[in-house]
Formats: sequence, structure tokens, C-alpha cells
Amino acid sequence: MAAGLAGPALAQSAPAAPAPAAAAAAEPVQTAPQEQAAPARPERVQVARILVRGNQRIDQTTVLSYLPIQPGDVVDAAVLDVAVRTLTRTQLFADVQLGVQPNGDLIVEIVENPIINQVVFEGNSAIGEEKLTEEVTLRPRGIYTRARIQEDVGKIVELYRLSGRIGATVTPKIVQLEQNRVDVVFEINEGPETGVRAITFLGNTAFSDNDLREVMVTKQSQWWRLFTTNDNYDPNRLDYDREQLRKFYTNRGYYDFRVLSAVSELAPDDSSFAITMTVDEGDRYNFGTVNIVTENDRLNPDFLKRLLPISEGDLYESDKIETAVDALTFAAGSAGYAFVEIEPEYRANAETNTVDVTFNIREGQRVYVDRINVVGNTRTLDNVIRREMMLSEGDAFNRTLLERSRNNLRALGFFKDVTVEEARGSAPDRSIVNVTVQEQPTGELSVGAGFSSVDSFVLNLGITERNFRGRGQNVVARLEWGSLRQQIDFRFTEPKFLGRDLRAGFDAFHSRYDLSEYSSYDYRSTGGGVRLSYPLNGYTLLSTRYFLKSDEIIVPSGYCTSTGAGSTALCDQVGSFLNSSAGYTLLVDRRNDPIRPTRGWTGTLRQDFAGIGGDVNYIKTEAEVSAYWGIAPNWIVTAQAQTGYVSGWGGDPVRINDRFFKGGNSFRGFETAGIGPRDLTTTDALGGNFYVIGTLELTVPNYLPEEYGIRTSLFADVGTLGVLDDRYTVNASGNPDSNIVDDLELRASAGVSIHWRSPMGPIRFDISKVLGKEEYDKTESFRFSTSTQF
Repeated sequence: MAAGLAGPALAQSAPAAPAPAAAAAAEPVQTAPQEQAAPARPERVQVARILVRGNQRIDQTTVLSYLPIQPGDVVDAAVLDVAVRTLTRTQLFADVQLGVQPNGDLIVEIVENPIINQVVFEGNSAIGEEKLTEEVTLRPRGIYTRARIQEDVGKIVELYRLSGRIGATVTPKIVQLEQNRVDVVFEINEGPETGVRAITFLGNTAFSDNDLREVMVTKQSQWWRLFTTNDNYDPNRLDYDREQLRKFYTNRGYYDFRVLSAVSELAPDDSSFAITMTVDEGDRYNFGTVNIVTENDRLNPDFLKRLLPISEGDLYESDKIETAVDALTFAAGSAGYAFVEIEPEYRANAETNTVDVTFNIREGQRVYVDRINVVGNTRTLDNVIRREMMLSEGDAFNRTLLERSRNNLRALGFFKDVTVEEARGSAPDRSIVNVTVQEQPTGELSVGAGFSSVDSFVLNLGITERNFRGRGQNVVARLEWGSLRQQIDFRFTEPKFLGRDLRAGFDAFHSRYDLSEYSSYDYRSTGGGVRLSYPLNGYTLLSTRYFLKSDEIIVPSGYCTSTGAGSTALCDQVGSFLNSSAGYTLLVDRRNDPIRPTRGWTGTLRQDFAGIGGDVNYIKTEAEVSAYWGIAPNWIVTAQAQTGYVSGWGGDPVRINDRFFKGGNSFRGFETAGIGPRDLTTTDALGGNFYVIGTLELTVPNYLPEEYGIRTSLFADVGTLGVLDDRYTVNASGNPDSNIVDDLELRASAGVSIHWRSPMGPIRFDISKVLGKEEYDKTESFRFSTSTQF
């Protein structure tokens, strides 16, 4: 409001004898002679000066910058009212008054809002102070206003309501301090946790109450639900449950299912709710005629219809409609039409219990990529992300390439989440691609441990950085020790060598394998190598390598003497040998997702040729193939087969350090080097020249909350290992050596694997039961491994 401060205000009547300056500035009131006086028009005064009073912390120039009046302006009561509201809206002032002196001075009298010293929460235990601080808008050193504190009270109450505490109350208190400062205290009475006493359904005949309760996210309160809040009453969650019920029924043919009402009754003691849901199931429907209508000749309806997962006569399922829309959208995007509108049109026939569906496709013109925006990369350089994109500015938009670009970025392992979305560009035929990434730790401190009935404990440590300096370079500096292995290893990989799509790197290492627990020898290797990889196409990668290393086999003193117990299969290997080898790996990856595949397959072929100089001659070949089937959202079948064979050439046998050893992580249920040829006298594992292993694994739901990050799978492993060189399986007289067993008998095991994304990193537990083995095999029933990220 406008008020006079030291003289007459414009909003008041004019004085009887106004000062000359004021009289000159105000328009005279006109009266008609010999007639009734006309009503006076509002006074208008010219402002000579503007004086600010009452400001303590805020500079006068700041106040004047917000004031919509300047010296020389002619003002009236309406203008002053606008100025008062303008200053009030800044939320800097608790009170604002304006008035004009008789001499034309505009007096601005203000009372500043106090500054917040601190924000304190009292009485909170169910919700931490950190979470409450994130929710409120009031901050230390911020401006205090009544409106903001009431807004924050509402936010805190809503936060408690969503956590299942309907009766929570919040009382704000203000503690006045010197220098116009205040402490804001929120006194919180959290109240009891409001549970769900019962969930009852009315009108359901096709499915029981228990079936429908399983569909809902809201659960009845039970004593064993200690680690979930879904048994607390939340009206927002209840709305979500109504949609879940609708999806459940419409995915089972009930096209016209409805939730008629959802009534929540609070117990007298405010401790829990009873929820009653009334439903109308309706009849069960099948799909009728399915058609596609499109305006563009380039999108052939007959071809698009073949992509639909719907056939006439199938049971009506609403999810199939969504899948069909996704398939049509993807097909249109692959043809270059980024922004298509696909609208399903339904026509239900109650007499035949069928639903006819027509997909109306309205597409625009072909679209080109106008710009690619990269957001969220706080560490990884832009060019590291852009080089994984299969689309560039100016390219025709292609949804297939866009999806493959997203998979490329996820496969890097640098990001917790990757979102690639398209938006309309500067013109109708232009599209903007927005790439949003969320960085995650790429350094890893790895720890591995294992237990068995023979070997008590093994520990491995290593450090890896997969995104060195944000350039996508991979650096491994590893130091491992334990009863099995001690190793110093350094690796460096440049993913874009010479700016091309080439991956180059080098390795340097020194390792010692103390295999005395499994076979009576100590293996040491020192060397290095170079690697070069390049893609043959979008799914195939060819890698080449060359390594030069010095291998040494050491056995216990007296082990290989004439009186020793050592076999020739091991004693022939004693000494130091130079190994010069070259090899390649061919990788084909057709999985739909590089992290959690649910369909597709991947295959690998590896070969190494030793004998380019050096003292060792062999050819080693290995192959592996994995296939994935998602039979349900949380049920995934994985089938894997792997095999390998190594053969010496030039008259050389295969050395023990070049043979295959299986067990531990490579064959669950058996300890490291637990299967294959063995010396019965010394129980030494001798390794084999050939192996084949098959694995069938089923990922199953464990009904734990997703935020726990625990995944459970059932597995079965079957395979064999053997085929030593003939010279090691016969004795001096040429007869089979009874001390050496080399039977290609099948081994089998089954069990449970538990994968846990724990706060300190991924942890895996394997609990195994051996189903088939040889007497001389060594088994283990439990194993775990873990890694910690930094």
C-alpha cells in the first residue's frame, strides 16, 4: 500500500494550501461555474528525488534497480501500488511503504527479510537429515520468507506420507538472532508407521485374492517384511497398483477390465489401513482382424504386418500392442522416419468376444541428424563418446544405428546409465540426438577368494583403470599373491590408435605360479607383447597379437631323480624355454545387450602359433559360443559351449604350462586344476591337450527388491579334459603307465550362483554339487569372489 511518510500522500486529498512545488506538479481540480462540481481526477506528481530508508544489508542501488520509478517520472497512486508489488515480489523485503513528500521526494521505506543462519531438524529418525535437507528450499545464508517456510513444511509432510507415515506433523519455529538473522527449526512428530492391515478384492472370479495381491506393489504388513517399505500405505502407490491390475487382466484377455473403486479405511488408532478394491473383470477376448494403415508408399503395410507379434485368433494381450507399436516405430526409424505417430484403434465385438486392431501410421518426411548433444560426462571426454556413435551430424536418421550406438556406449563400461533420445531439430526434416550418460567408477580394486576341502584360502588383488584420464584408455597395474599365484602385470590399451578404429596395446609381466598344491612344480614367466584389434563389421572384431616370454619350470629337489616319484609328463618340462608366438582372436557379438543380454549369441575363435624362433613349437586353438533366451522378464536361459585343443609340431610335445587346466571358476564344483589327467602316485594334475565344457544356466527371480542388486541363477556344468601326448602315458617298455590316468570321462556338477551388486562392489557365491566325477578328481562345494570399485 502507498502511505504518507512526512507530508501529504498522493492517495490522500489535496491540502488546503499546498506548497508551491506540489501545486505546480499537481493538476488543478476544475469546477464548472454555477453547476455542481465535477469529481476530482487522481493527483499526479513528478518525482524529484528517490530516498531509500530502512535498508541494512541490501545496498540502495539494488533497491533502486528493482523500483520501476525514476526521478522525473510522473506518478499517481496506481503507479505507486505497482511499485510496492514489484518490490514485494523480490522476496527481499518483509514490508514496503512508498510515499511522496510535498517537495517531490519519493520516500521508499523498507523492512528487510532476515537471513537464515541455519536450518535445523528435530525429532526425525525414520528419515535422515541429509534427505530432509535435499527436500527443503530454505538454506543457510538464504532469504527467509513465510511463504517459503510453509512450502517446505508441505514438502516434509509429503515426504513422510510417501514413506508410510500418514500422521506425521511438522511445526516450524523461528529463533531471532542479532543482525537480522534467524535460525529455522522444523519440529517433526513422525507419528506411527502406517501399515496395510488387509487387502481385499470384490468382484474377482477368474483370479484369487492371493493372485491379485502378488500383482500389486503394495503388500500387507507382515513381520518378515523387514527390508521393504511396500507394506506402508501410500496413495500414490495405490494408483500405480490399479494400473498394474489393469495390465495383469488385459494381458490375459480381459479387454474391458475395470477397477470400479479402491477404498482405504484407517484404523481407529491410526496404525494401519484396510484396502478394499472392487473390480469388474468382464469377458475374455481374442484378437480379431489386425490391419495396418499408412500414408506413405515406402512403408509397405504387408511387410510391416509380418513384423507384428499378433495373429488373428490369439488371446488378447495388451503388452503385445505395445510390442507391436515398438516394432513399427523401429521399422519406420530404420527407414529414416524419426518422428512417426502410431495410433492403435480398437473395435471390440461383444458377440464374438474379439477385438479388431488397426494401427494407423502417420509419418513425416525423411529426417537428418542436425546435431548430437552429449550431456552428463563429467570425466570422459566428448570425443570418446562421439567416436562410439554410428551416426554423425548430417547423416540420415536411422533408429537401428541409434540403438547400436547406445549399446556401444554401454559396452565401454564407463557409464552407469546411457540414454540416447531424439528430439525435433531446427527444421521439420532435422533431428537432434541427445546422448545423456551417467558416469560410474572405472577404477577397480579386485579381490578374489576361494575355499575348498583341500585348499583353504586363495587371495588375488589387482588395480584396473578402464578410462584413464577420461580418454577411454585401459591401464592395468596388477600385483597378485596367494597360495597359487604371484604376479606383477602392467597393460596399456589405446582404443583408437592413430585416430582410427584400431585398438592397440602392449603388455609387460612377470608371474610365478606355485602349483605345488595341485601339481608338483613352480612355473615362472617373464615377457611382454603387443596387440592390435580392428572391427570387420558392426558385430565382428579381429584381434592379432605377438608375445615373447621366457618360461621356467622348477620342481622340488630330488623329484625327477632316478629315485624320485616324478613322472616324465612333468619332469620333461624342467628348465627354461623361450616362447615366441603369434595369434589372433575372432569375436562375433550378436547379443541385444552387452551387459544383461536377454537374446542373441556371441562366439569366439582363438588360435596361437608358437615357433617363430624360440624353443617351443605348438598350435593352440580354442572356441566358445554363448546363446541367450529371455523366456520371461526375470527368467533368462544361457547356454554356453567351449572347447580347446593344443598340438605340438616339429617333434615337440606340449609343455605342461601350455596345456589346459580346468576347475574353479571354469568348472564349478571342482577346485582349480581339479579335473583331467593326473599322476596317481604324486596326485599331480598334469593338464590336458583337449577339453570341452558345456554350461546351462537359468537366471530366476528371487523376489527380493531390485534395489538390493541380488541376482540368482541355477547352473549345470558338464565336460571333460584329457589327451596327453602318447610319450607321457606309456612307460619305458612301451606299455600304458598305470600311474598316469588320462580318461576322457564326462564330469558334471550343478548348483546355485548368487550375484550381488554390493556397496563395495560385485560379489559372487557358487554353491555346487558334483554329479559326476572320477575318483582322482578334486572337488569343492563353495566358492566366492568379489571386487571393490573406487
